[in-house]
Order: sequence, then structure tokens, then C-alpha cells
Amino acid sequence: MVRVRVVILVAAAFLAVGSLPTWAAFQGLRISTPFPSQSARLGESLSITLTVKNFGLPPQTVTLRVPSLPRGWKATFLGAGRVVESVFVDPDQDSSVTLRLEPPKGTKAGEYDVQIVASGQSASATLSLKLTLGSVLPRRLTLDAELPVLRGSPTSSFRYRLTLKNESDQEILVNLDTETPPGFRVTFTTMGQEVASFPIKAGESRDLDTQVTVPPKVSAGTYPLTVRARGGETSAELKLSIEITGRPELRVTTPDDRLSGRATAGSATPLKLVIKNTGSAPARNVSLSASEPSGWEVKFTPDKIDEIAANDQSQVTASIKPSQKALTGDYMLPITANAGDVSSSADFRITVSTSTLWGLVGVLLVAVALGVVTFAVNRYGRR
Repeated sequence: MVRVRVVILVAAAFLAVGSLPTWAAFQGLRISTPFPSQSARLGESLSITLTVKNFGLPPQTVTLRVPSLPRGWKATFLGAGRVVESVFVDPDQDSSVTLRLEPPKGTKAGEYDVQIVASGQSASATLSLKLTLGSVLPRRLTLDAELPVLRGSPTSSFRYRLTLKNESDQEILVNLDTETPPGFRVTFTTMGQEVASFPIKAGESRDLDTQVTVPPKVSAGTYPLTVRARGGETSAELKLSIEITGRPELRVTTPDDRLSGRATAGSATPLKLVIKNTGSAPARNVSLSASEPSGWEVKFTPDKIDEIAANDQSQVTASIKPSQKALTGDYMLPITANAGDVSSSADFRITVSTSTLWGLVGVLLVAVALGVVTFAVNRYGRR
């Protein structure tokens, strides 16, 4: 029975060990980098990130050195911005450093091998690097837009979200310019600042908020725009477009642009009006209204206009009838034209006078009164 238990325990131990990851049984040091083979331009230094990991060993200091280095090259280990020669690693933990390699002037293009050794108290690790100088990607920029076509009225906000990417292995100073219709204005904003040029690192992407302001009186239609990003001998170009739907703009006036008129109390007087559409789209179902003083009557002929084309006008006659009791003087009469969400008002000064007939009636009444008084004085005054 004891033998059976021993066999079971041994088998279980083997199964447990077999189920562990292969690295769990490893004890020692490892030095690594994500990219052991790299390319660089001639004359530039290389910065390589290294990671030293302790697998199951006691805490220890690990010394770093480069025993295999091309002739004339300079190697420096940097940690937290300072020159270092070793790192400290706890069990199953890692530490990172940067290896800076500086080839001497006159280094020729070609492949170079570099060996790095990490030595601890009881273990060591080696990493081999293969560096190719003089073989780099050509400079290349790409420019894309989430929505290359925007649509709206001249008062709308046209904002594009562009993405500029540097698809090369070197930093590029980018200059932005545009080709737009006359009167259009384009601004670029990145990271909260308006820019016209900026550097973009190798492999980096940058979002650009592009604001387009159009002239307020621009006609309806489709307008193309071109955005270019230039960096040295490379450039990227993107075609955009804006569809202007147009918007009517109304104006209430008279044939001679005088905002005044005359009327007689109690009588209807015609006033010729001109309704102009100075916008970029037709104004439809235009209705007219007036904010007349109390007791007044204002009627429009016609009282509704089906359509006024862009940059066109229509004539309307306003029949203005002041109150019978209106006193002589000037009155303000606001007249409004409405076409959906578009409206326009004008204040007309109406000079009111009383009817001459009532003046004659008044004179006659005064004469009659004087006659009655004279008769009474002549007849009863002698007694």
C-alpha cells in the first residue's frame, strides 16, 4: 500500500512539473531587446533599449559590458538619464537600460556585430546585435481624413479630422499648405495649438484638426480643397471638398430704399415694399407681418410669396390704415418678412395727418357755436 502511495506521489510530481511553462524551470539571467537587428543612417548614433531579467536567482547586481565592439565605436549604458555600468534585479524581476552606440566619423556602410554581456554573482547572459548602417527607409508621409466630404450652409462649422503619419525611420519637419477657392480660410490645430509647421518623429502619427471658414455670401455648390504636407523631398496630398447648401437672406425695404411714408388717420394708404433675397439659396413661402400700433390695420398684397430666388426680389403693397383717433405725428411701424428659420425686419416711420373733411367739420361747428352765441347776446342782452 505504501509503494502505491509513493508511485502516485511521484507521478503527480512529474505531471505538475510537466504542466509548468518551460521558463519556470529555468534559473539564471537573460538580457534582451525587442529588435536585435536594426538599420540606421550613416553618421547617427543608435539608442537600443535592453532588459535584464532575473529568473529565480537571489537579488543581485548585474554588471554590463560590451566586449565585442567594432573598432572606434563608443558604447555607453544609460539609466534614468545617467551613465551606468550595472543594474540591480530582484528575483523574477527585470531592469531596463539604454545602450547608446556612437560610430566614429567616416564609418562605412555595411553590417556590424555588437555583443553585450550581463554578468551576475552566479550567472551571466549574452546578447548579439546586428546593425546595418547606410540602409534606411526613404522619407514618406501619408495624410488621411475621417470624412473627406462635408456638407452645410455658409454659416456652418466645417471641421476635418486629419491624420498625418511619418512612415520612415527618421524625423521630418513638416510644413502645411492648402489650395482653396477664393475667400476660403484654413487653419490647422494640433495638441491645442494652431500650427503651420512642426516636427514629426519616425513612425509617429499626428492628428490635425482642420477648420475651414467660408465666405458668408458664398453661392451653393461643391468646392474642392487640397491639403499638402511637405517635408524635405517628400510630401503627402489630400483632396477634400465642401458642399454648400446655400441659405436665403431677406431684406425688407422700398423701391427707393426710404423707410418712411405718410398716412391719414382713418384712411387706408398704400406703401410699396420690396422684399430682397441677398442669400445663396431660394427663399420659399415668404410671409409678411406688421407690429402695428393699437387700432391700426395693415394688410399685404400679396400676403404670401411662394419663392424669391437667390439675388432676386419681389414687390408687395402694404395697405396702412391708422386709427380713426390717431393724432397727427410720427409713428414707428415694424414690418417683418419670414421664410422658415430666416427672417428680417425693418422699422418704417409713418407720418399721420388728420383728414381735411374733419377739419372743415370742426370749422363749421365753431362757426355755428359763434352764431348761437351772437344770437343769444343780441336777443337777450338788451333786456
